[in-house]
Amino acid sequence: MAGTTASALRAVDRRAAFETALIVVGFFVLLFVLPHQLNGDDTIRFYDIEQLIHHGHLTDSKFSLIGPLASAPLLLLGEVVSSPAWWAGRFNLIVVAVGLAAAYVFTRGRIAPGLFRTFALVLLFASFLTDRLRNYGAEPFTAVLFVLGALAVVEGRYRVLGWAAMVVGVVNTPAAIGALVLVAAARALRTRRLRPFLAPVAAVLLIMLESWIRRGGPLTTGYANDHGVKTLMPHSDQPGFSYPFLLGLVSILFSFGRGLVFFMPGLLLWLDRRTRRIVPARQWVALTLLRVAGLVLVYAKWWAWFGGDSWGARFFVIGAVPASFLIAVRLCADHAGAWAAAVTLVVLALSAWVGLTGALENSWHAGFCSQNNYQLAFACWYVPDFSSLWWPVTHHPPPSAANLFLTGYCFVVFAYLAVGPLREIARSLATVPATWAHGWRF
Repeated sequence: MAGTTASALRAVDRRAAFETALIVVGFFVLLFVLPHQLNGDDTIRFYDIEQLIHHGHLTDSKFSLIGPLASAPLLLLGEVVSSPAWWAGRFNLIVVAVGLAAAYVFTRGRIAPGLFRTFALVLLFASFLTDRLRNYGAEPFTAVLFVLGALAVVEGRYRVLGWAAMVVGVVNTPAAIGALVLVAAARALRTRRLRPFLAPVAAVLLIMLESWIRRGGPLTTGYANDHGVKTLMPHSDQPGFSYPFLLGLVSILFSFGRGLVFFMPGLLLWLDRRTRRIVPARQWVALTLLRVAGLVLVYAKWWAWFGGDSWGARFFVIGAVPASFLIAVRLCADHAGAWAAAVTLVVLALSAWVGLTGALENSWHAGFCSQNNYQLAFACWYVPDFSSLWWPVTHHPPPSAANLFLTGYCFVVFAYLAVGPLREIARSLATVPATWAHGWRF
């Protein structure tokens, strides 16, 4: 028995070392191999902070300065090493790495280390987040602040700091205020206190303060004249919250080029009763899912619910966190037969495909969707042939060294994670009696 126990412990140690190596090496792969670039709104945010750093000038753009201010130390480092733009393109990756390290320390003793490592592997290399690590967008920074803040609030330690982190995240992306209200309401119902509602109030006041300082008025958001271009779509060229709610809701959830069902399939595992029963940190998972639901309800009415010419469901990147965690829970749990293992394997494979296609060079797809002044953009949202997930099949990415290396690394991670479900399926099939084959003839 002692020998068997020692052998099992050595196997656990080897597995932990291998998984840790995959995460650490993978971080450097994402840092130096993943194609990073500033495009779209990124260039405006980068210009805003550069103006403040080098000229002391506050621009009046519609984007918050919270995230760019947090990136200022990296941009200053870029004045000495590489360039500010180089570091800006990797800001979200560094934020996520720091967030994962902080979450690991914070949840030590509450979440099994093996589960956390599996979660990190899925999140970094087999989820929608992989694509969002390439740029300077605001959403990953907000997501990290909310995830860490929600952990602090649920665990009860540093509760004030947790709420503060979520408030700062909302100021960084003001459209998330509705989601914060839902989260505050959920905590108020659970604790039977009204104190959680101070968080959305504080967020609104800070958003108004930034608008006042930068744009001259607390209600001057910079979005007054913001609208899309006129296309074939009947509700195009309309400003603000003009999109039909039901159409926006269905599009956000089920459209082939933006739908959460396709880009974050792990979210569907929450519908399984057994998964909900075995998931640890259930309150935290519920809060993150509630945050996603709040964002969906807000953006369903927004004219740009599709996130511009971004790759996939840009506004809902935080959904990759609970989706990856639910997949990790299934991978680390004992599967109740071949069917459960097969479901886990299918969801993992779909999520891994999202991560791989998001990691590869995809600017040529954005170029297609934006041609003729975005007249064909709707095809990238709704038509499967032109969706972000199918485009690499019909239009192969260039066989560059970076693309080949990223493909190989993502496949190694997927193959390693898929061993458990495959083993369970093989074990279950081996116990099936062969009587079902009796009686068949050519």
